[in-house]
Amino acid sequence: MSDTLEIMSPERLDRLPAVEAGLFYLTPMAEKPYTVAYRTDEAGELPTNAVYEERQVAIHDARAAAAGLDLDREGVAFLKSPSRVRDFYDEAELDAVAHAEAADLVARVTGASRVEVFDHTLRRRNSDLPDRSAGVPRQPVMRVHNDYTEGSGPQRVRDLMGEEAEALLKRRYAFINVWRPLKGPVVDTPLAVCDARSVAPSDWVASDIVYKDRTGEIYVATWSPAHRWLYFPRMTPDETILIKCYDTRTDVARFAPHSAFTDPTTPQGAPPRESIEIRTVAFFD
Repeated sequence: MSDTLEIMSPERLDRLPAVEAGLFYLTPMAEKPYTVAYRTDEAGELPTNAVYEERQVAIHDARAAAAGLDLDREGVAFLKSPSRVRDFYDEAELDAVAHAEAADLVARVTGASRVEVFDHTLRRRNSDLPDRSAGVPRQPVMRVHNDYTEGSGPQRVRDLMGEEAEALLKRRYAFINVWRPLKGPVVDTPLAVCDARSVAPSDWVASDIVYKDRTGEIYVATWSPAHRWLYFPRMTPDETILIKCYDTRTDVARFAPHSAFTDPTTPQGAPPRESIEIRTVAFFD
């Protein structure tokens, strides 16, 4: 085994440099948590019954070990991947260029025979505006979560793939997010990803996400001292993170928790983080 792979083994992750920072975990609760994912007024928090508690954790700088990461083991990959997109706020260019780049990247990394891009979200931190304010990018998500659950993964395939869905559900498929900064280097609210091997099934709690036209379901996480967190400081727009959010295979990483966080080393006046995540579903022969 190479030194890089040894460093990323569970026993040696603590050799990587780290920052101590707060991450927000779900407080255990009896009822099923929910969050309303659309704004019903111009201010205030989105309606939810969930309560999150901040936990101080070590978040390790994984740049030195990036070559040893694997989507099927840790649930995360880090790549140099320049984009041809000139303006990420141009929806037409995103649809025509960024989506195709993301599909090609996921296919190359995973070996999937087919990759469909179905969504993207632009984010820009703005402390003056509540999340999902009209006409502005979304805020970074400051809670530990995963975009799909055991049940919502198959349902999302049915939602997206129409008449093809039932045949595609018989194959292996995986939901993979492609995350990229729009400006850099990122020093404000970077993205942290948890090593999927360190998360027990009992750490996950299914949570409803209520939209105007449907109700989705994601996982939120309760805290465990076993969780091993990593990030890639000072990311630039020619770098990407791939995050495994669902996989039908049960012998590989299936769900990788992730969250934005406040890096205590961020200098005063640092530019607010701007990023895009492109959501894909990969199908395998």
